[in-house]
Amino acid sequence: MNSNSISIPQTKNSTLVPILIIAALFFIFGFVTWINGALIPFMKTINELTSAQSLLVASASYISFVVMALPASYILSKVGYKKGMSLGLFVMGVGALVFIPAAEARTYWMFLTGIFIQGAGMTLLQTASNPYITILGPIDSAAKRIAIMGIANKIAGALGSLIFGALLLSGIDEIKEKLNVVSAAEKAELLNTMADSVVMPYVVMAAVLFILGLLIRKAPLPDVEAAPIKESADGTTTKTSIFQFPHLWLGVLTLFMYVGVEVIAGDTIIAYGISLGIPVADAKFFTTFTLMAMVATYAMGALLIPKYISQTFALKASAVLGIILSFCIVFTSGFTSVLFVAALGVSNALVWPAVWPLTLKGLGKFTKTASALLIMAISGGAIIPPLYGNLVDAQKVELMAQGMNDAMATAAASTKGYWILLPCYIIILYYAVAGHKLGLGKK
Repeated sequence: MNSNSISIPQTKNSTLVPILIIAALFFIFGFVTWINGALIPFMKTINELTSAQSLLVASASYISFVVMALPASYILSKVGYKKGMSLGLFVMGVGALVFIPAAEARTYWMFLTGIFIQGAGMTLLQTASNPYITILGPIDSAAKRIAIMGIANKIAGALGSLIFGALLLSGIDEIKEKLNVVSAAEKAELLNTMADSVVMPYVVMAAVLFILGLLIRKAPLPDVEAAPIKESADGTTTKTSIFQFPHLWLGVLTLFMYVGVEVIAGDTIIAYGISLGIPVADAKFFTTFTLMAMVATYAMGALLIPKYISQTFALKASAVLGIILSFCIVFTSGFTSVLFVAALGVSNALVWPAVWPLTLKGLGKFTKTASALLIMAISGGAIIPPLYGNLVDAQKVELMAQGMNDAMATAAASTKGYWILLPCYIIILYYAVAGHKLGLGKK
């Protein structure tokens, strides 16, 4: 059996329906992930939180990926990909239902519990769906299939952000003004009414997730497994431990760096534009620029891989472009520099689709565990962006100590902070050139 294919033959027509079903799953966790942007200011208001406390919304999601990835791998080894996806949807539905008592009690830790449970379900869903779509066909065209998943994910993210932003944040500025002048009883009533607005959206979400969980159980998804590990001449398996695959561990590090730079590109660009003196009314659209760049590049990847370019070449090109854009951001200023940050969407889009198949290649029975490790690498989005923030804060203090005023120091420090991108893209480039081959021999 060819080690570059799945263990059962798949034609283009036989994989079309499964690809569409998995795309729907990517749409779901793109939708759920991106609504955090609306939840953070909503939670901050109804629970009267500090900025740092409100950001625990994002932390609760990231923590679930780290804590639940290996348990998810164990579950998948027992029930398989298809049942694992179904279970993941059910768990996400339970997390959505927790929002109902949380809203009634207006208790922040209950909201965080619901978010964590949803994250746990999403971890199971991600740990199952990413390797499934990778091995659902030739490994050399896996990046093409994952790029299609990326389009579904990002479009869903944009819709989730818009829909929940409209549902939860409509009139929030007026409510904040009222909270400053009303009595304690009126204040509590206002906050309770606002908290209740989260109930119906999450009831609908829970219902949709439960229905999809049932449908996945009945869906025409073939049972697929990664090809077995190559055996030696005497018939014995040459690999007996997950620690015998150096390309896997480098792949995890690469994905950790990638998620960090992706989050920086999407989450810092609005604040960066404001720090450069660009009006908030204009800067609020900048994240959309990054998103549009990613979707366009996903589409290019789906068209070009593997017919015209290999996924290895796509990863090399992405890393080189990321290095070039890092220099461009730091050595330009104003709106031009902002556009270079948005252009990181182009350099980032095909990294995730390329790293997955390159990392999972040749892992055989270790594929589910490797998938869990790769999902844990999503924690890079919780660690690297704060490092950017610390760099900016430190440089701002230094520049102001040298006599620069606050506005100029903020702008200059925000620009120089993007140096943190450079080592991340260098690691991605190393993996594209050599790292993905380590431990796999000449083949």
